[in-house]
Amino acid sequence: MVNGVMDEGKVRTVVQKVLQAKPRGYFAILEQFKRLIKIEEARRATSVESAVALSPEQQGSISGNLERIYGRGLNIAFQQNPALIGGLRVRVGSDVYDGSVAGRLKNLAESF
Repeated sequence: MVNGVMDEGKVRTVVQKVLQAKPRGYFAILEQFKRLIKIEEARRATSVESAVALSPEQQGSISGNLERIYGRGLNIAFQQNPALIGGLRVRVGSDVYDGSVAGRLKNLAESF
């Protein structure tokens, strides 16, 4: 990690050093390392869904706010989903923020 963000170069260096040294159980060590990398990647994966296409300014504002909250290094994907009717649904790792009209209607229906 460099400044809280996974550094691909450092990951490669670690893997190369383990492969060169070949300590006992090195295959299991690499498998565990791979699992940790996947967990970190999943934690940084971000999906922003909106009913209509967002302007570059809106995307920049959302990206800035998410990076302020979660830190740098998010892999943000903006998607259009007309089924949301309006608003946004944001998923960062396992956190989901549903401010969509469809989500609110679903919550309202479940409350009855």
